[in-house]
Amino acid sequence: MSQPISARRPLVAGNWKLHNTLAESEALAKGLVEACGNTLQADSGVEVAVAPVFTALATVGAALAGSPIALASQDIYWETSGAFTGQVGPTQLVDVGCTYAIIGHSERRQLFGETDAWVQNKIRAALAHKLAPIVCVGESLETRESGAAESFVVEQVRLALADLSAEQLATVVIAYEPIWAIGTGRTASPADAQSMHAAIRAAVSTMCGAEVASGMRILYGGSVKPENAGDLLSQQDIDGALVGGASLKASSFSDIVRAAG
Repeated sequence: MSQPISARRPLVAGNWKLHNTLAESEALAKGLVEACGNTLQADSGVEVAVAPVFTALATVGAALAGSPIALASQDIYWETSGAFTGQVGPTQLVDVGCTYAIIGHSERRQLFGETDAWVQNKIRAALAHKLAPIVCVGESLETRESGAAESFVVEQVRLALADLSAEQLATVVIAYEPIWAIGTGRTASPADAQSMHAAIRAAVSTMCGAEVASGMRILYGGSVKPENAGDLLSQQDIDGALVGGASLKASSFSDIVRAAG
């Protein structure tokens, strides 16, 4: 049985994707600290994280120092060192101050050929280095229209979480992001989003047990904006948001954070 959202601490994570120079990243981070400050200091129970480009992690981390906003990476490689040109491993991410790592984002899967096996490797590498994985799952418009959306997403979840211990699962976050709603302005209705979140939680319960499932945070990602955040985040099984475009402005992101509280 699902818990009310209040029993799981909501998480609002901003994925900045390929945006912003160092100066722009620093300014945005400082703006977020100021804009979200009152909400977070009011002990609303909301957790917040932001994921800038790799080159800005240190700069943003410094700007966030002393604030409750956590630092996340947009990706991770599963090796800690070696001849892996262009990759960034878990030890480097921990060293720069990351506590979260986004894994398996649809853009990684679609544009760069990331497989479920790669996602598994990345999850295990993150967990081994005390980084909390934000594991992305979601279906294309074609899959949804074929009627196979739920089975497709549940299989992604099953492969991602296979063979993880209860202790490891306690730090895993799932982010459901319908691919057809990312950057398109289209958004799953609150009822549709809730239905998929409930299916994900039920699948986790079957795989890992009811206790793990009831405690696991499942975020919604897909054109989340201040205008729709309240309706989405009020759903029983939606425990926060993975925010793209709206995370690039302190005002809109802080509005979503307030909606989660």
